[in-house]
Amino acid sequence: MPELGLRLTTHRPRSRHARTSPSVLSAVRVERDHRHWQTTDLLLGLAVPGGTVARIVRSEDFAAAVAGRVLRPGDADQALRTVHRTLEELSNVNHNLTSWLTWHGIYDAWPPL
Repeated sequence: MPELGLRLTTHRPRSRHARTSPSVLSAVRVERDHRHWQTTDLLLGLAVPGGTVARIVRSEDFAAAVAGRVLRPGDADQALRTVHRTLEELSNVNHNLTSWLTWHGIYDAWPPL
């Protein structure tokens, strides 16, 4: 979702008997040209498990990157703003990822089959 500065992922377990992991919305910086776009992970995101409250993830990696000046201050600010805005939007739809995606005009089933 380049216009939102987010990447949505879900990990499928190898075993059909394993527990599914939550979907993750990761803050990203998006660079576009005429035909391609590239994302850079900003090391901060939200885990959105079904039926419970979303939670901020990878904050330790994010803090280490900021402290070590691996992540630029502008990127760190963008990641914080993106994650907090998204968390607020998710809370407005009772942390229902499908409703949040629909609100943003995305009607595909999630997680994908």
